[in-house]
Amino acid sequence: MADSVSIQKLVTDLKLQVYAGQAYLKNKVVTVSDISRPGLELTGYFNYYPYERVQLFGRTEVSFTQNMMPEERLMIMRRMASEDTPCFLVSRQLEPPMEMLKAAEEAGIPVLGSNLSTTRLSSLVTDYLEGQLAERRSMHGVLVDIYGLGVLITGDSGVGKSETALELVKRGHRLIADDRVDVYQQDEQTVVGEAPAILRHLLEIRGIGIIDVMNLFGAGAVRAETSISLIVHLQNWSQDKQYDRLGSDTEAQMIFDVPVPKMTVPVKVGRNLAIIIEVAAMNFRAKSMGYDATKTFEANLGKLIESNSDEEESEKI
Repeated sequence: MADSVSIQKLVTDLKLQVYAGQAYLKNKVVTVSDISRPGLELTGYFNYYPYERVQLFGRTEVSFTQNMMPEERLMIMRRMASEDTPCFLVSRQLEPPMEMLKAAEEAGIPVLGSNLSTTRLSSLVTDYLEGQLAERRSMHGVLVDIYGLGVLITGDSGVGKSETALELVKRGHRLIADDRVDVYQQDEQTVVGEAPAILRHLLEIRGIGIIDVMNLFGAGAVRAETSISLIVHLQNWSQDKQYDRLGSDTEAQMIFDVPVPKMTVPVKVGRNLAIIIEVAAMNFRAKSMGYDATKTFEANLGKLIESNSDEEESEKI
C-alpha cells in the first residue's frame, strides 16, 4: 500500500495540464482519495476545510469567483492554499483565476487542468487515487484475462499453473501476472489484480526459464490489470477425494471483504487444463447471465422421473 502519490505521477498517468507550479510537482503529494469541490470555502466558510484533498474547480466554482472582488478572491485563495494542499485542479480547460495562480505560487502548490467535464474528472481522479492508495496483498497464482473475465489460477507449486497460462495465451487470451499477483479492493464488490513491476509480462516455464510474453506474442497478449471474477484452483487428482460433477456446489474465497467464486479442477495426466479453464470461464459468464446448464439437467431429470412414474402407474392400472 502506498502512503501517498506524487503530483508528478498524477499528472503523468492522467495526462493533466500544468498551468503553474511545474517545479513543485515532485515534492507535493496527495494522501487521500477524496476530492474537494470548494463551494462553501469560496463564501469564506473554512471551519471544516479539507486542506489535504485535491481542490477541484469546475464551471460553478470558477464562475462564482468571477463575481468576487479581486482583493476578496486573493484572500480566499490564500486561505485555501495551505501548506498541505496537494494541488488545485481546474476542469473543462477553464482559465484559472489570476489570484489562484498568485496564491498557489506563494504557497508552492501546482495548478493543474484538464479538458474533461468536472464530474468525469472527479470520478477519474478518485478512482485513480483509490487504486494507488489501496491496501495491497500478494497472492500465489497466475492471473489471466479470458474473454474479458479475470481468472485467478491457484494451486500447489509445480501443478502446472504457468504452463496452463501459456496455453491460454496461445489461444488468444491475455496474461496479467504469473507466480505472484498483487491484489487490492477497488470497491465493495470488486477486487483487482496486477503484476508486480519486476514480473510484468514475464512467465516462468520449468525447463525453459523466463519468457517475455509481450515480446513473443505481442502487446495483445498482455494486460496491466483486471478485476478478479473467478478463482480456479488446480488440485492433483486423488481417488479418495470426491469432486463436484454437476457444478451445483458453490464455493467462494474471501479476498479482503469480497467473496470471489471458486471452483476446484482436478489435475490428471491427459486433461487439457487450458481448455477446461477456458470453458469454465465461459460457463461462469453464462451462469451470470442466467443460463445454468446444471438447472437444465436437473429440470430434465425431474421430467424423466415424473414420466417414468406415470408409466409405472399406468402399468399398475
